[in-house]
Amino acid sequence: MAIKISRSFVMRKLHQLTGIVPLGAFFFVHLFTNSKAMSGASVFNDAVADIHHIPYLLFVEIFGIFLPLLFHSVYGIFISAEMRSNTMNYGYGRNWFYLFQRITGVFLFFFILFHLLNLRFGAIPGLESYGNPVAGNADKAFAIVALEFQNPWIFILYVLGVTATAWHLAYGFFLFAVDWGILIGEKAQKMALYACVGLAFFLSAVGINAMVAFNKKCGLLPSALCEEAEKKGIAEPDGSRRF
Repeated sequence: MAIKISRSFVMRKLHQLTGIVPLGAFFFVHLFTNSKAMSGASVFNDAVADIHHIPYLLFVEIFGIFLPLLFHSVYGIFISAEMRSNTMNYGYGRNWFYLFQRITGVFLFFFILFHLLNLRFGAIPGLESYGNPVAGNADKAFAIVALEFQNPWIFILYVLGVTATAWHLAYGFFLFAVDWGILIGEKAQKMALYACVGLAFFLSAVGINAMVAFNKKCGLLPSALCEEAEKKGIAEPDGSRRF
């Protein structure tokens, strides 16, 4: 009998590694860069410009992001298609967590495709970024994203995308540690699971706060935390300045 592709030992290990190493690291860097929106347009645009100045950026994107993302996403779809959910028969928490992992994986396949076409390539007609992507327009990056997030439907979609990514990565850490024999004992796994759930909430909060910061100084945090940027008179997307 043919072995299901989702049960291939090597493929599963590569799937886990691509999710943790290049893609997980990229998500942390992405959150860090986006959080600079809390300090205003000038700081965020400078951060985007720094990314544009990375040597061999195209090769970094292709081999460090796009190809690992393509493999991880497509293989994840095969895993989700071949899985058999037992949550109705065994309603344990980890069974539901595993189900959510598969659901978020399928959702993220389409969300990340949308995100790339939207803000990376500016290729979706009718949106603010159409023909005006963030890539290649570092001096207008803050304004492009701010206008995009003023659309409530786009904002809600990105909230769901950030939350799903945070959960998928955080629980992915747990699955990686268990599958690779890093977490063996029941107590260690239980504590690690709590930590990963906490990490998911933390990453979601950081990502959503960064999104809000594109149209509200300091995002959801007290504006006093961003006084330093305010004192410098950071330029706003409409050309005004914060004082």
